[in-house]
Amino acid sequence: MTSESSAMLRPVKLSPDGRVLHLLDQRSLPEREDWLDLDDVEAVAEAIEKLAVRGAPAIGCAAALGLVASSWRFSDDAGMFRESCLMAFERLARTRPTAVNLFHAIGHMRGALVECPAGLTVAGVRGHLHAAALRYVDDELRACLTMADHGAPLLPDVGTVLTHCNTGALATAGWGTALGVIRRAHANGKKLRVLADETRPVLQGARLTAWELRHDGIPVDIIADNMAGALMARGEVQAAIVGADRIARNGDVANKIGTYTVAVLCRYHQIPFYVAAPWSTVDPATASGAEIPIEERDHNEVHLHGGRRMTPAGVGARNPAFDVTPAELVTAFITERGVFRPATLSALMDS
Repeated sequence: MTSESSAMLRPVKLSPDGRVLHLLDQRSLPEREDWLDLDDVEAVAEAIEKLAVRGAPAIGCAAALGLVASSWRFSDDAGMFRESCLMAFERLARTRPTAVNLFHAIGHMRGALVECPAGLTVAGVRGHLHAAALRYVDDELRACLTMADHGAPLLPDVGTVLTHCNTGALATAGWGTALGVIRRAHANGKKLRVLADETRPVLQGARLTAWELRHDGIPVDIIADNMAGALMARGEVQAAIVGADRIARNGDVANKIGTYTVAVLCRYHQIPFYVAAPWSTVDPATASGAEIPIEERDHNEVHLHGGRRMTPAGVGARNPAFDVTPAELVTAFITERGVFRPATLSALMDS
């Protein structure tokens, strides 16, 4: 990794001895920077489910590193150790169904376990898993840095870029996907202002994206989600860039709820709409967005705001965490492998 990467925020990291997973608790931001120290599978799974860690790449990193930390609690018997690993994979796979990076990370760690010779000691297996998890995280970070280089030239030299949810260092191994592209463009001297959708109901844009951009000195204004169209109509948005939780084989994109609305508005106003995501988010096994499982979260995320109920007692709510944007609404995909139009990306997956 470069000196640039060594100095950036790393919200998911493993202690040097591999015994503890350190997570920056995103539920506390921006008021406080609280770190969680986790060393068992159930605690890691709950941290993912309860949004202490979120963002598809970061979830995958937490699963890989969390397995290593948890493995110190497993039996020293080789057979039982392997069985505990398999059970850990199953528990982590049940946490959040939409983000494919989670399953990519589990597959990576499962492959590392299978690679271990039958006679290898538990210490040897654990060491192999430790190395595999660190490689996974390093690869994810390298992907962010490379896609930033590919994507930065697409943004205007001067202008306003709209983004949705949080796609920065907090959502990844570090640096970010869509926000990483904006970071690189800013570092390259482009004069950009960011409009950050607040991103209801959990406010990842207002809480997290704004926190990261303020930290980096990049101008940012927070807007309510329903303001984007009006500002586009006034000519105040020159581009939009978002991340992704899963990209289907045909190029359909599952991302934070509200992304589809942004894409439709961009198409109507003839504004480029970019999706930035690592190749680990691309899922050739899913033919189209119709096959992507969409997580429905606790309805209290809609009913409550700051712990206070904002809706009348007895009324219902809906809370799909993601929506699907059809491929034809995407101007281009920005990945570590390059920039692709939807048809080209789909052809690559079919080849």
